[in-house]
Amino acid sequence: MFRHRIFQLKGLKKRAVSTLTFSVAMVVLLGTFNTVMADTYHVWEKVEITLRAKKSYENPYKNVQVWVDLKGPGFEKRCYGFWDGDDIFRVRVLATAAGAWRWRSGSNQSDAGLNGITGNFSAIGWSEAEKQESPCRRGMIKASANGHAFEWADGTPFFLLGDTWWPVPTFRYRWYDDDKKRPIGPQAGLKDYLRFRKKQGFNCIAMIAALGNWANDDKPSSLKMADGTVLRSAWKQAGTQSAKDMHDEDGNRAFLFPGKVPGYENYFPDVERINPVYFRNMDRKIDYLNSQGFVAFIEVARRDIGQAWKKYYQWPESYTRYIQYIWSRYQANICLFSPIHLDTTGATIPPQEWNEAANKVIERYGHPPFGTLAGTNSNPSTLRNFGHTDKAKWLTFHQIGNRRTHDLYPYLTEIFNASPPVPGINGEPYYAGMLDAEGGTEKSALYCRSAMYGSVLSGGLGGHIYGAGGWQGGLWSGEVEDASTSPIWEVMKWRSADQMRHLRSFILSEGRKYQELVPSVDLVEPNRSGKEKSCIGWAYCARTAEKDFFLLYFEKDCLRATLSGAPASGRYKASWFNPRTGRWLTAGVSTADSAGKITLPNFPGSLTKSDTDWALKLTLIDGPPR
Repeated sequence: MFRHRIFQLKGLKKRAVSTLTFSVAMVVLLGTFNTVMADTYHVWEKVEITLRAKKSYENPYKNVQVWVDLKGPGFEKRCYGFWDGDDIFRVRVLATAAGAWRWRSGSNQSDAGLNGITGNFSAIGWSEAEKQESPCRRGMIKASANGHAFEWADGTPFFLLGDTWWPVPTFRYRWYDDDKKRPIGPQAGLKDYLRFRKKQGFNCIAMIAALGNWANDDKPSSLKMADGTVLRSAWKQAGTQSAKDMHDEDGNRAFLFPGKVPGYENYFPDVERINPVYFRNMDRKIDYLNSQGFVAFIEVARRDIGQAWKKYYQWPESYTRYIQYIWSRYQANICLFSPIHLDTTGATIPPQEWNEAANKVIERYGHPPFGTLAGTNSNPSTLRNFGHTDKAKWLTFHQIGNRRTHDLYPYLTEIFNASPPVPGINGEPYYAGMLDAEGGTEKSALYCRSAMYGSVLSGGLGGHIYGAGGWQGGLWSGEVEDASTSPIWEVMKWRSADQMRHLRSFILSEGRKYQELVPSVDLVEPNRSGKEKSCIGWAYCARTAEKDFFLLYFEKDCLRATLSGAPASGRYKASWFNPRTGRWLTAGVSTADSAGKITLPNFPGSLTKSDTDWALKLTLIDGPPR
């Protein structure tokens, strides 16, 4: 995907760019030429336009806006850029269709280096074989026609299978320039972990862009300001009160120091001074994710930065600027966006204030120009925290998360029923190792499967994001320092992650028909035999409006059930699905009575109470006899 190719105009002689070069600059030779020579790219391939300012600015990040007006087949939009250090500004664009494209630069300053530069390029399509090599060549993620699921831009279904690697931009997911394969262990890096997850069927990695924002490594994780406000940093070492080290491989953080919080100038950064070097290092990781067929879900910051940001900087304008910086920097990558990681509404500013800042991005800059969708990790749901798309203008998909038992899943049904419809997912569900289950055990895998299948059949047809490590570390915290607290390389191998691929096999077993499912838990009886705050004893059901396709899931300790909502005397092929192995078991034919009720078959092993979890598919063979 991101091994860019440039075609010279004379004879169209192609020259390959190194695989370590993850962006292509169309260099503007100011003072000599005013137009950039044309090159040829593929559709959905990043094109980087580099501009050099003639003037100097005290804070280019804060004071200078740059853009290009881009025109191509079926496309005419203003695409904003970003400051990238010194006198360099970049605008990243791409072609959404094959054909001729042209652009003209502009800015909010009177600067000959930024304004009036023109250029053009052409785009060609990918072959289906090339798309198979890297799915990101299919384009940006969009909503399905009915609004409830995801698709690639070319119409191919995209069922999201993600993992929570929040500290990807930091040294905890180590970057190696070489492509040497290292075993999953203490020396493994980002490329090795991606290789491992790719084999397991994952296609999305969730991260936080500015996770390493405080500089209080090994120092108190709570700061008390003069007015008594207590600031709590993002990460704590298990069992201690010190914060985790969250800089990148070169010691950089997203913002510069000193900051403006009185008494803590060297702890809390100046959030109006971006550190471009940090983000350039992050660029290569995002580009590599895309090259391997992974969609990056980028949350711009974690909620713990909110209190000081609002108190010591102009709110919401300052945070709006930062959201737009991240979104413009990665708008030409195949990504999903988020304006904030709101895993809890405590110890931060209220959701409506985050919403105000994010809405201003849309009001001032518009939605991301190439269709990047935006949601956010939320507790309990984006719908409850921010409202629907009329109130959260930036939101184009919903999420639930951060409550670890099955009473969370109905929030996805609430999202499913919102109008107009947008895709929904569980973005931070039960993490292997939480509650009463030790990480890596069958019990924790059982709870993970409850989150997977229960969430999707409750309306989360966009897919599912996995997490593991419990409160002791692991994937979500990028634990690498203390082997006693679930380091990445151990948690990576837990069986619960490998079972994510079976979720996709089950949901897509009838192709894209899953996109037509409607959560219908009330059609199953009994469906709530277990405790509310658990992952045991509940059943789930989704059915198409045509009543020709049912998917069901039964947690451990469910009783044999009766299903309603079938056509009278309708006959269905029944197949049990083992969510631990991905294997199907024939369950014969189930026939509805005159009221459309079906007595479902016994669980495998002829059990009337499930001794573990099972999924079931019913496909209509024929309707009532004529």
